[in-house]
Amino acid sequence: MVSAHVTTRVLSESDFDSPIDDRWFEDYRPGETFEYGWLELGVDEVVEFATRYDPQRIHTDPTWAETGPFGGLIASGWQSAGLMMRMYCDHYISAVASLASPGVDELRWSTPLRPGESVRLRVTVRESRVSRSKPDRGLVRTDVALLTEDDRCPLSLTAMNLIALRPVS
Repeated sequence: MVSAHVTTRVLSESDFDSPIDDRWFEDYRPGETFEYGWLELGVDEVVEFATRYDPQRIHTDPTWAETGPFGGLIASGWQSAGLMMRMYCDHYISAVASLASPGVDELRWSTPLRPGESVRLRVTVRESRVSRSKPDRGLVRTDVALLTEDDRCPLSLTAMNLIALRPVS
């Protein structure tokens, strides 16, 4: 069960040099990749979320879903996005310098996420550049993938985040 007080951890061999509460634009270096995990959804969580936000029978009715196109119940892609966002905020995006996000590109749900499957987050800094119009911040583009234990990818996207530059002492 995913709760408000989720505990996930760094899975990659390295992590940022700076902690999340002292992470600034300069700390996001293109080419760096990090992994964090694990989260898992139960059947009740899948059905509850879908009943409220994505009431399609492939997400809400386990009996019907057995005869549906995926041969069983699957989580809503939007719920997968919520899992991604939980780990993204807990581990990747700065707790002190994140200003906003102008959006995401290339959102894909390539394979279903089933109840009971564990997922991890893989993030790769694709680009970081200082804003020409607001030089106190930069734009960080990140390739994001939610991966199962067998490396299937239920969700991928390119995130864009505006991050403040480190204050001058």
